[in-house]
Amino acid sequence: MKTLTRDSRRDATTAGLALALTSAVSFGLSGSLARPLLDSGWTAGSVVLIRVAIGALVVLPFGMVALRGRWGVLRRGAPVVVLYGGLAVAGAQFCYFSAVRTMEVAPALLIEYTAPAAVVVWMWLVHGQRPGRLTVAGAAVAVLGLVLVLDLFAGADVDVRGAAWALGAMVGAAAYFVISADERSGLPPLTLAAGGLAVGAALLGVLGLLGLMPTAMASEHVAYAGVHVAPWAALLALGLVTAALAYTTGIAASRRLGSRLASFVALSEVVAAVVWAWLLLDQLPAAVQLLGGGLIVAGVVAVKLGERGVRVGTDEPVLV
Repeated sequence: MKTLTRDSRRDATTAGLALALTSAVSFGLSGSLARPLLDSGWTAGSVVLIRVAIGALVVLPFGMVALRGRWGVLRRGAPVVVLYGGLAVAGAQFCYFSAVRTMEVAPALLIEYTAPAAVVVWMWLVHGQRPGRLTVAGAAVAVLGLVLVLDLFAGADVDVRGAAWALGAMVGAAAYFVISADERSGLPPLTLAAGGLAVGAALLGVLGLLGLMPTAMASEHVAYAGVHVAPWAALLALGLVTAALAYTTGIAASRRLGSRLASFVALSEVVAAVVWAWLLLDQLPAAVQLLGGGLIVAGVVAVKLGERGVRVGTDEPVLV
């Protein structure tokens, strides 16, 4: 019986790693797909709204089936769904796309992916899980990496607005890791993804209708690696790949791996984003920024290794 349990856990971990990598590569594509749209006259609000709405339409039927008629679970988990949709979907994506409008994809994503360190700080302040020396050292290394990514030592002009948007995306990403791995709501991964995407689309739609979020659009074709495509094709790819696929596989991975290991694997999104930006947009960070990115990754890894007092039920690998 113990052997079967061990084999089952190993299978779940393997599946979780595959799902986490799929999610990371999918999320990493979003900035490169969005940047030409933003440059052609689309606003970040319009791109995010259409992307999230497409994702919601695709995932919603599967989310309802996964619920299996347990509507009471959905009612009890409604606050979690709203929080997830507001922070991890609408907030994170709108802030990220706003960031890549004024700065390159890779630096924006590197700033966003200081999120695991923010999770540790949250657990310390809210739950009293005081970090150890390795965690503090890792946070310091990540801060140094952030300075290099922003190229402050070279005296470069920092895009303060873009960096601020990227930090806002970091808050949303931190919420994504925490909420995705928390099973206490009883919501299946597909249901949480569907509900979060639907809530996110609704919130963004309301902001657009009230005029609080600019929603300009453009009809001209956009180019990726020299190939011109219609804007609807780019938006469809954003909705299907970087929203529907990315969120569903990400939540499923977090449930199997827990937020600690899932956040480790999610760091591969930074690498994927750099590769996508290079292939599609011919964007490659400067050497000092690549060094800064490496320090951020190293710092975050140290932060995660130094975590203590992980709550049972939140970060333990589970089968779903």
